[in-house]
Parts: sequence; C-alpha cells; structure tokens
Amino acid sequence: MTDEIRFRGDMTVELVKHAASDADVVWAARVSTKGESSLADVEADPERSRGLINFLMRDRHGTPFEHSTMTFYVRAPIFVFREFMRHRTFSYNEESGRYRELAPEFYVPGPSRKLVQQGKPGKYEFVEGTPEQHKLVSESTREACRQAYAAYREMLEAGVAREVARTVLPVGLYSSMYATCNARALMNFLSLRTRRDDSKFPSFPQREIEMVAEEMEREWAALMPLTHAAFEAGGRVAP
Repeated sequence: MTDEIRFRGDMTVELVKHAASDADVVWAARVSTKGESSLADVEADPERSRGLINFLMRDRHGTPFEHSTMTFYVRAPIFVFREFMRHRTFSYNEESGRYRELAPEFYVPGPSRKLVQQGKPGKYEFVEGTPEQHKLVSESTREACRQAYAAYREMLEAGVAREVARTVLPVGLYSSMYATCNARALMNFLSLRTRRDDSKFPSFPQREIEMVAEEMEREWAALMPLTHAAFEAGGRVAP
C-alpha cells in the first residue's frame, strides 16, 4: 500500500453486469392479459410496444419495470455513499476498513463546484465561490486529509487494529461498492438525485451524488432507451 496521497474531483461509475432491456418491460406487462402466452414476448421487438411502455410510465404501472437488473461499480467519497444508502431499493456491498488498509485517495471539489449556499432549507441555491474561497477549500481539504492519513498510518504501524485506526479518516475518503438495482429503483433514484428544469417534481441534490447519478443514467439509457425516453417525457417521475 503506497502512502502517496491522491486527490481527485471526479467519480468512477462502471456497469459491471446487467440483464436489462425494454423487452423486459413488455413481457412482464403482458402477462396480466395474456398469461402464459406472454412468454412469446420475451424476444419481442420493443419498438412495436413503445406505446405500451409509455402507457405504463404515464399511468404509473410500476411493477413491469422491476424485471431487470443492473450492477454498478462505484468509487466515490464516503459522504456520497451515506446519501446513496438512503435508497433502500438498491442492494449494496462496500469495501471494509475493518478488513483492508484504506487507500489514501481523497475528494477535493473542483473549480466548477459551486461553494456558496443562498436561501433557506427547501428553497435555496448554490452560487459560484470566489477564487479565494476555492483556494481555501482546496488547501484546507488537502492539509486536513494529509494529517488524517498520517495519523491513520501511524496507528497501523504501531499495531492498532484497522477498525480503530480508521476513526481519524474523513468522509472525503474514497470508498468503493457494488450497487445493484432494477429500472424502477433507478428511476426513483434519478428523480431525486438529478436536477432537471423540466422535472415534474424538481429536486436539489448534492452535486457529488448527482455526478454519480448522471453516469448511471447514461449507462441505463443505452440499455433501455424506450423506457428512458418515457421517463423523460413523463417529467422524470418514477412509476
């Protein structure tokens, strides 16, 4: 394990496996009217059923969208994962600081990160910070992380257990996890963790988790383009 401190301002999102297509929505929905003969639709051309997918989304018949699965590898700061895990319709497995030495990789907000919050909770916005504020955030974060990791390593070298030594590490430390969901769960996540002016119910997520959500949405849109288009057309409301 290297002691070289690494700082970054981006997120890692990789689709590692999936069983997800628009056809999954079609055959799952048609069992309600066709019974066992709906199995013939497993290989159906979903383009012929675009209207069915739009109808299900519009009228919020959500269960047909649950017959898919996507597993993402995510590497992001710990504070992002703490927000992520409020979404209980995902399954998670995260690396453990009890069982492995944690890598010295820390998040520092990039120059495009808006720093200043204006307004009250529930009705606020973020605006650009000054060059002085960005300099302060960057320098203070880097220094605090260096000191924290030095203390962590000192305890490990003294024989202190990993689960105790990690106490000093900040939530800006990068962790990694696998997150598995179906399309309906992902749409719920996206409706809350992305900000879009055309959303029926606007959301105001923290920018860092939105960065993860945007990458996940790109992967999902490629897998299920008709479902994604229906989600967008319906104001980004999960069915």
